[in-house]
Amino acid sequence: MKRRDFINWVGLGWIASSLPVAIAACSSQTTSASGDWQTVGTSAELDKTGQLLAKNSPVGPVLVIGTSKAKNLTAVNPTCTHAGCTVAWKADAKKFACPCHGSEFAVDGKVQKGPATNPLKTYAAKIEGNSVVVKPT
Repeated sequence: MKRRDFINWVGLGWIASSLPVAIAACSSQTTSASGDWQTVGTSAELDKTGQLLAKNSPVGPVLVIGTSKAKNLTAVNPTCTHAGCTVAWKADAKKFACPCHGSEFAVDGKVQKGPATNPLKTYAAKIEGNSVVVKPT
């Protein structure tokens, strides 16, 4: 075997053995927990105001709307898709509104009024015991 062939085989072996490490390093952390329910707060916190903002939850920022007695909770990532400001829930109008540039989003996260063009990320949400839990949809 020539020296060049040997170096090529060693290099190919090194690349092949490093591939699983590279894939794991490039995978997002939320992918590993994407099918898992993550706790973002307590039902008592949610019941105080009808909404629960968890800025540093395991799945990222989450705004949960509803009460522990509600059958359906709404949960979105409250980061506006236009400029990154945090949207607020307007209960009287039943919509999310961005204070920075006036974008508005429906309860399902879809854009109702621009300048935002992309919807808010949504989550499935439920009450488990005394905890509010979410998982990406």
